[in-house]
Amino acid sequence: MEERAKRRVLAGIMLSVFLAAMESTVVATAMPTVVRSLGGIEIYSWVFSGFLLTQTVTMPLWGRVSDLYGRRPVFLIGLSTFLGGSALSGTAQSMAQLIAFRMVQGLGAGSLMTLGYTIIGELFGLERRAKLQGWISSVWGVSSLVGPWLGGVLSDHVSWRWVFYVNLPFGAVAMALIAGALVEEARTARRPVIDYAGVALFAAGVSALLLGIMQAGRVGSWSGVAVLSPLGLGLTGLVLFVLVERRAAEPIVPLRLFGSRMVVAAVVTRFLAGMAMFGAISFVPLFLQSVTGTTATGAGMVLTPFILGWVAMSVTSARLVLRIGYRTVVMAGMACLTGAFLLFTRWSATLSQGEAMRDVLLAGVGMGLVVVPMLIAVQSAVPRSDLGAATSMTQFFMSVGGAVGLSVMGAVMAQRLDAGRPMAEALHGVFIVGFVVCVAAVASALLVPAGRARDLARAEPTRVGG
Repeated sequence: MEERAKRRVLAGIMLSVFLAAMESTVVATAMPTVVRSLGGIEIYSWVFSGFLLTQTVTMPLWGRVSDLYGRRPVFLIGLSTFLGGSALSGTAQSMAQLIAFRMVQGLGAGSLMTLGYTIIGELFGLERRAKLQGWISSVWGVSSLVGPWLGGVLSDHVSWRWVFYVNLPFGAVAMALIAGALVEEARTARRPVIDYAGVALFAAGVSALLLGIMQAGRVGSWSGVAVLSPLGLGLTGLVLFVLVERRAAEPIVPLRLFGSRMVVAAVVTRFLAGMAMFGAISFVPLFLQSVTGTTATGAGMVLTPFILGWVAMSVTSARLVLRIGYRTVVMAGMACLTGAFLLFTRWSATLSQGEAMRDVLLAGVGMGLVVVPMLIAVQSAVPRSDLGAATSMTQFFMSVGGAVGLSVMGAVMAQRLDAGRPMAEALHGVFIVGFVVCVAAVASALLVPAGRARDLARAEPTRVGG
């Protein structure tokens, strides 16, 4: 594939990833206007939860289907689904309709991040891939800064409906770039065998599990029928899923991947990092507003160094792994994240904005040193035929980790508040949980094989391009 075509594919992927990542944040600032227009405040949280649910559940499915049918057609189907959900969301006449259309949007969004990373992993050799994966990850950070601002501007000066319509022209450009430039090698004429039972059990099991986790976060407790029933159904579905996958001719999630030490290390580390990351993003602003009296705008500004640290170190860490290897970089990242949560536990009502920004910067640096190196490591450790499945699993476990982290930390805060503790003490409990999670993640990083990235990738399967 010629270099010019690769650059066009890269531009299309970066634009698609930007849209999907921005959609996770752009809606937040528009929701007060949406509620005034459509009503339904009692169910409005499902505008976020529904999107997150379908996005997370479908990540491994999109990845594996692209292994079987090719990246180009599956990516285009995913992008079309995302844009269709965007267009429908803009036309919603009730909150229930908006939730349903957002779930369609999330269905497509699950493909964009996953397949974007996968295509980059397939088109480029180790050194260029390392640099580009860092840049793709930084797109997520930039979108997190732009999303809330754009949502507010469009809602105030145009219409909340344009929060969704704005995706359409840019998505059309991304689709044209991918469709016109991405050329894949011819595949065998053999018809892939779809593991329909595996798909159904995985989707049902993960959906029920996530519903139980989300409910636990809402009620602040991990007991009760409303929490335990979906958790039980989810675990049962996943046990059945594993039994089916062990016999499937072409499993939707190849269990053989977990025989790789690198894949296990990446899955566990990113799961724990996801728990810590979402905890920091969600509870740091709450501490600043509830304990120190910072305004909502000021609390939002404090998170800016977190994103900037993540973006800067995503690019830097991708280069570092080529020189000093994965384990050292990941260990340094988890040490930074652990140190940040230790500092969070020492926060008090006298905390200044500058001190808070310093501490969250350390957390952002830690995330940047963990996420991209683990992705590059996994892509270098698996055969090309499993590239989509392996890439999507690392994304999936990080998203699930975020959901679990929010629920566990939310339950800890609620229990302390119910016991009559002041907000500062309740949030200290949250940060202690985050610290413990980070310590566990440091231990999991020891699973990462030692050695330089180039040495570990010598047995890497031949890829298109270089």
